[in-house]
Amino acid sequence: MKAIIVQDNQRGLLFRHGKFVRMLEPGRHWLYGGRQAEILSVEDPLRSEFCPLEQLLEDPAIARATASVEVADQQLALHYVNGAFQEALCKGRYAFWNLRGEHTFRLVDTTNPEIGPEVPAYLLARLPSALYQRVDVEDYQKARLYFDHQLQRVLDGGRYYFWRNGVLVEADMVDTRLTQLNVTGQEILTRDKVSVRINYVCSYRITDWVKVLTEIDDYTEQLHVAVQLALREFVGAQRLDELLESKEQLSAQVLARLREKAPALYLEITDGGVKDIILPGEIREIMNTVLVAEKRAQANVITRREEVASTRSLLNTARLMEENRTLMRLKEMEYIERICENVGNISLNGNGDLLAQLQQLLERHAS
Repeated sequence: MKAIIVQDNQRGLLFRHGKFVRMLEPGRHWLYGGRQAEILSVEDPLRSEFCPLEQLLEDPAIARATASVEVADQQLALHYVNGAFQEALCKGRYAFWNLRGEHTFRLVDTTNPEIGPEVPAYLLARLPSALYQRVDVEDYQKARLYFDHQLQRVLDGGRYYFWRNGVLVEADMVDTRLTQLNVTGQEILTRDKVSVRINYVCSYRITDWVKVLTEIDDYTEQLHVAVQLALREFVGAQRLDELLESKEQLSAQVLARLREKAPALYLEITDGGVKDIILPGEIREIMNTVLVAEKRAQANVITRREEVASTRSLLNTARLMEENRTLMRLKEMEYIERICENVGNISLNGNGDLLAQLQQLLERHAS
C-alpha cells in the first residue's frame, strides 16, 4: 500500500491493472491492489500517457471539470481563456481544465483560402506563420489573385491574408502608375536611302489588368513593335532633308498610330515623341560643310551690304561738302580738333611746332 497526495492545482487519474477507474480530487489517496495514479497539472491540457482522451471524457467528473473541442479537417479552433485569446488549435480533439479559468472555443472554417473579417488582423499576428500567408498590395498596384493557377479576382491596394490549406495562393502584381517606354537606336532608311537612327519615347498605363495578361503575350514587346512600325512607315516615305524639317510631324503621326493600336493592347498612351534623329558620320560631315558654306555666304552678303551702305554714305557726304564750302571747313575743323585731342607735339624742321600752328588755326576759325 502506498499513499499519494494530489495538490489543489492538480488532479489524479486512478488506474487499476492499467484500466482507468476515476478522477482523484485534491487530498491523500492510498494505492493498493494493483492500483496506480497519474498526477496531472490543471494548468496544462488534459492528456494522459496511459489512456486516450476520448475515454477520459466519458467520465462524468472529468467532463464537468473540463472544456473540450474537436477540430475537423479544414478547420481551426480559436482558443480563449476568460475571453482572452490564447492559441489556434489544428485538427484533433482537445480538453482543458476549467478549474483555473473558463475555456471557450470558436471554430473557423478554412475551406476558403481567403481569410474573412471574422478573424481580425490582431489575432492573425499571434498565429504561427505556417498557418497563413500575407499579401501586401501597394496603393499604386493591382494584384491578380490565383488559386491553384486559376484567376479569382483583382485585389486593390491593401493587406490580405490567406489560409495555408493546401490551395496554392499566388498574387501577381501590376504597376498602375504611368510607365515610360524607350525605343532606342532604330535604324531606318529614308526615301533617298540614307540610314538614320531614331530614339523614341512614349508614356502609357494599363487599362485592363486581367486581359493584358490573359489575351496579350508580352504587351511591352507588342508596344515596342508598334512604335517600330509607325516610325518606319513615316521615315520611309520622307527624304532626309524633309525628315529633318518634320520632326514634330513625325512625333505626332507615330503618337496617333500608337493611340489607334493601344485599345487592342489594353493600354492608354498618354504622350510620346522623338528624342533624337542621329545621322551617319559622313552625312553629318556633309551637313556641317553645307551649314558652314551657308553661314559664310550669309556673312558675305551682310558684309557687301554694309560696304555698299558705307560707300553710299561717303558719296553723299562728298557731294554735300562739294556744294557747301562752309560744311567743308567745318569738317576740316572737326578733323583738326580730333588731331589736337589725340596728338601731343609734332615738330618739323624750320617751321616750328605744327600742333601749335593747328591750334592757332582752330582758334582763329572759332572766333
